[in-house]
Formats: sequence, structure tokens, C-alpha cells
Amino acid sequence: MRDDEIQARLRAVNPWWRAAAAGLDPASWAADDRVLRDRSRYDLGYRSGILGDVAARPPDDTLIVLRGPRRVGKSVVLKDAVLAFCGRPDIDPRQIVYLPADGMRAKDLGRAIALGRALTRSVDQPVTRLRVWLLDEVTSIDGWTTTIKYLRDNSIFGEETVVCTGSSWSETGDVERDLLAGRAGSSSVQRSRLLLPMGFRDFLEVTAHRVPVPVPVPPWDLQGPETAAAAVSLEPFTDELDLAWQAYLTSGGFPRAVYEHHKTGAVSESFMRDIASWLHIDVDREAPVDSVPLLMAELHARSTSPLNRAKTAESLGYHTRNAFDLRLNRLVRSYGALWAHQVNDAGHRVAGAQSKLYLADPLLAWIGTALRAGAPEPDMTALAEEALAVAMAAAIDSRQPGRWTVGDTIGYARTNSGQEIDFAPVAIPGPNGSEWTTPTEVKWVSDGWRAEARTIEGRYHRGIVATKNITRLDTPTWAIPAPLLALLLAQP
Repeated sequence: MRDDEIQARLRAVNPWWRAAAAGLDPASWAADDRVLRDRSRYDLGYRSGILGDVAARPPDDTLIVLRGPRRVGKSVVLKDAVLAFCGRPDIDPRQIVYLPADGMRAKDLGRAIALGRALTRSVDQPVTRLRVWLLDEVTSIDGWTTTIKYLRDNSIFGEETVVCTGSSWSETGDVERDLLAGRAGSSSVQRSRLLLPMGFRDFLEVTAHRVPVPVPVPPWDLQGPETAAAAVSLEPFTDELDLAWQAYLTSGGFPRAVYEHHKTGAVSESFMRDIASWLHIDVDREAPVDSVPLLMAELHARSTSPLNRAKTAESLGYHTRNAFDLRLNRLVRSYGALWAHQVNDAGHRVAGAQSKLYLADPLLAWIGTALRAGAPEPDMTALAEEALAVAMAAAIDSRQPGRWTVGDTIGYARTNSGQEIDFAPVAIPGPNGSEWTTPTEVKWVSDGWRAEARTIEGRYHRGIVATKNITRLDTPTWAIPAPLLALLLAQP
């Protein structure tokens, strides 16, 4: 891009600069902002607080990488942060530089940062003031981490707040090596963050289901007294939780999908096609558009068992196993799915074993049925397992950031008799050093759960079976309704 093109983009997307210079309300731009206006059309009041701490702090040398799937609201949380900054008396709005990096190259990024500083130089009188850089969809740029690394090492940019967002990551970028190792600031804030579709707790709150919400519990303490107290107190609400859970497994957690399902009882075909278009561009761009519904339907149908890639590739008509593996890797890199590898008793991946693949939101499983005639409806048991897998993985990543991105959150175990346990214990940081997550099996049933409990007890002596609506706390393995478990696993 030419410098004049970059300058024009910066002026257009930072209207608070002009308002501040003219002495007008620096937040007046929000009424005309397309991102915020689009949210208002499908707004049930959900607000992610994932950047709330950044918007409340003075500018400093903090660097944060925020990742998540498309259409989840990353641009929205950046605009919410801008609004918060604009309302602070200690911040001049010209310190805030927002840059949508779509279509840029690494050298364009470097020039945009230089030009952004030059366009806001009036704020540096009489003394230089630190900027806050909000770089949207920057992680897909080849070599972006090298550019940011150079600027952090060799300019005032290294003393300023930087938030980088993206829906996928370029294979040429190394966030840990280039940015988080010594260049992410001196504060103790969480540097790597993951914005996923809203979980069941947020879903309950915005859809106004009248069910008490328990305090979240650490993944290693799911058989502790807080869980027992929550299970007893919420048992009278079992039916309401079950109905709300089924609604969540139908709509998923994308804010627009939740709004549409809550208001009309269904997610619109228009939004389904938006999600399918994202997946086609990021995952299966070489194939016809209708390949995405077939791919999602097939992956969901196989999600409760280790994925045989060769057979699945053949079933979907891919010419080679490598072509299918490429799609899977793209899907995971775009935060559309999550690997669960087989792990041993030490929590380490078992070499050569097949892995499970879970879709990252229930709505992805419904794309096949909605957009492809003849595709089977998703299975509620599989949807429940996928949703709990994502909840467990997100809880682990929130306590040790970055593990989702490298595929090291949840894992399944295989017993000596060949049976599987969906979520085996894995080590995560706790207040007293390493703690082990609670072994869990998902069995979305109203009776007949003890066989799964005995499998867990034979390997780990205790654990949890996530059921449809059964609560039992008087055996070594507890039965806990799946929706309650999802609420307990919510990030604190």
C-alpha cells in the first residue's frame, strides 16, 4: 500500500482523533460506527470483558495477542475498548490508534505504525505521550511478528500498549519467540488471550433464563464441596437447565446466533451461510462452497471417537489423506475445531495414537443440516461432549494461556480393555503447584450411567459422569448434569 492509502485508512477508522481536535465529544463516532451498529441489531446485552483490564490501565509496555474465530466479536471488543478510553479524563483520544490490517503486508504494517504516530503528533505537545495500538486481524499477515518484534526492540513502540487480534495465524509468525519472550511488557497481565463464542454461563445470562448461576470451580476441584453444594442447590432447576442446555446446543454461542434463536427459535440461514463462507475461505478454499456443510456434518458425526483420517478423507471424497489433513489443520488454526489427543497417566500425548477432533461451537455442527439436503441432524450426545470439551479446554487455557493454540489442553484416555474416557486428567497450574483436572466422561442420559462410572473408577478411582439430568454424589464417581458442569467450568 502507498503511504497516502495507509493515511486515508487511518483517518477513516479513527474518527475520535478529529472529534478530540475539534473539542467535540470523543465518543460521538460510536453512533455511526458500522461494527457497533451491527451489534445493536442483534444485541441481548452480551459484553465480553476480555480487554476490560487493558481499557482501565494507563498506557504502558503491555502487549496482548487476542485470537479467536471469525464473527465472534474481536473487532467489537476493540471498539468497546476505544469507547472506554475515550471516556477517561487521563487519556487523549489521539493516543488511541486503531488499525484494521486486512489486506496488508508486513512492510505496510510497519509504515502504518509510523504514519499513525505522525498523524497524532499533536498529542505529543508539550511532552511525548504513549500510544495504545489496536491492530485488528493482524495475525494472518506473513511475517507480522518479525515486524512487531523489530519495532518493540528499536523504538518507543516497545514502551506502548499493543493489542494484536486475529482469526488465524500465519505459519511464518512465531508469537512466543518473537513477541511474548521478553517483549510483552513488565506487567503481570495475561498476554495470550482467547475469545470464543459465548459459553453456557453467558448464554444463560443474556437469554434471561431464571436459573441461579453457581460460582465457577477450578478444573481440578470438580469433585469438591463447591460442586456438591451447587449440585444440591440447583437440583430443583434440573428441567430448566436441561431445556436451556438444549437451546444452547442448537444455537451455539456466536452472539448473532444466540439473538436469532432466542427471538425466533432458529438461527437464520443467512447467518449460517456467513459462517460457512468463513469456513470455505479459511479452510477449504480449493473446493466448491458446498464442501463445507459436508465437512462439518462428517466431523461432527465422528467427534465422539478418535478420528480415522484415512477413512474420513475417503468418505468425503478427498483425493489424498494429505489434502484432508490440510483442511483439518486450517480448521484448527482458524479456531473452528480443537484436537483432543490420547494421553497417558502422565498427561503426555501417546505417540502414534489417533486423536479426537471437536468442533469449537455447536452451531458449526448444524451447518450441514441447514445448508445441505440429506445431511443428518447433529446428535445431542455428541453436541454435549463437544460443548464440554470446549468448556474444559477454555478453562485450562485461561489458567495457562497458549495451550489451546498449541493443541495441549484436553486429552482422552484408553483403558487396558480398550474403553475410552473422554477427558483424562491433565496437569495445569494451581495455587499449590501443578494440579490435575478431574477425569470426566460424557453420557447424556437420564439413567444407566454407572457403566461409565465403573470405567472411570477402574482407571482413576473417582471422577465425573456428565449426564442429561441425573445428580448423584454418593459414589466415588459423581453424576452431574452436563449443563451444571458447563457452568462450573466457566472461566472466572
